[in-house]
Amino acid sequence: MSQWHSVCELSQILPATGVCALIKGQQIALFRPHDDEQLYALSNIDPFAQASVLSRGLIAEHQQALWVASPLKKQRFRLSDGFCLEDEARSVASYPVRVRDGKVEICA
Repeated sequence: MSQWHSVCELSQILPATGVCALIKGQQIALFRPHDDEQLYALSNIDPFAQASVLSRGLIAEHQQALWVASPLKKQRFRLSDGFCLEDEARSVASYPVRVRDGKVEICA
């Protein structure tokens, strides 16, 4: 059964960056593309390099969607659902994320 987990204050995630959270033994990358409450959560594991690095990736817009490019091999993952542009079979998990009373929460 999934439940909401409080991670941090929204103000602790700078706009245009990502951070990593450890929830129930899983590394989850949180992204805040803009200076608002819109957040995205994906698995932090790069399936090409098998490394915990996606939270350090570069956020960019492509085909009217937001993506994160892995800092290692540069494959792109769509922030809304974890879809991998270069290889659909290596897409990553995405998680519901919200802001309540200024706190970031992830459902995992």
